[in-house]
Amino acid sequence: MSVRTQSSEQPAEAVHRAGFACFVGRPNAGKSTLTNALVGQKVAITSNRPQTTRHTVRGIVHREDAQLILVDTPGLHKPRTLLGERLNDVVRATWAEVDAIGFCIPADQKLGPGDRFIAKELAGIKRTPKIAIITKTDLVDSKALAEQLIAVDQLGQELGIAWAEIIPVSATANKQVGLVADLLIPLMPEGPALYPEGDLTDEPEQVMVAELIREAALEGVRDELPHSIAVVVEEMLPREDRPADKPLLDIHANLFIERPSQKGIVIGPKGKRLKDVGIKSRKQIEALLGTPVFLDLHVKVAKDWQRDPKQLRRLGF
Repeated sequence: MSVRTQSSEQPAEAVHRAGFACFVGRPNAGKSTLTNALVGQKVAITSNRPQTTRHTVRGIVHREDAQLILVDTPGLHKPRTLLGERLNDVVRATWAEVDAIGFCIPADQKLGPGDRFIAKELAGIKRTPKIAIITKTDLVDSKALAEQLIAVDQLGQELGIAWAEIIPVSATANKQVGLVADLLIPLMPEGPALYPEGDLTDEPEQVMVAELIREAALEGVRDELPHSIAVVVEEMLPREDRPADKPLLDIHANLFIERPSQKGIVIGPKGKRLKDVGIKSRKQIEALLGTPVFLDLHVKVAKDWQRDPKQLRRLGF
């Protein structure tokens, strides 16, 4: 078993590599946090609730000799709804198309049925190289970490997965984050950069804006709502008649929930929670787009949208 803790040597000849990698793992395994740490800017939605990533958000790591495009998939899980099944299809389709897969396993939780379920799926994808990434190492001591490293190595042997590397990281403490890129880059095909320098993600801006609003809405909402909020940005238009040096972008967005009873939870007493969501997400949207924003938010009920194919399509799934 080779566990990496040192940066790998750079080869002498200059070869440029560019390709796609994705992080997989059960919900809340630290995939989005690691993506954000590698890219150095917030591109994937992070929340301490499982199953908040719904879009394949790509973060792009630029190096002199390489470009690594990170595809962040939703967590694979046993589906209970049509939305769950669609998310799993998205995951498998992504796995088949990338150049390398990073399997994220939190250091602070024993390997469970969810990890095995994913590892079995991974074992079926023979050609794609896989690295095992032990995340959240700041939450455990060295003995627990060593036990987890051995457990992951054994899981690979049991299922016939030859890990290209096993690497412990902490994205929040910024430990070994760069090393993840160092280990993924040699697995990429040789070729020119696929995106212009300076690009951090290729998601349409409207999708990213919707994700930021959704993230702000999820924070502080009680446990019954994590999957029941969908956000659709209806329009983003520059305000007319503004002087060139004082632009303003009008963004109109709807937050969709499944039941009328959830409306009060999202809006909060005297509209306070919705107002907080607006303030918080507006700051992040302005940072993302680099322009002042007027944000107009409305809460609407889309009955049982997670189970209704027509509504799923309308909400972008």
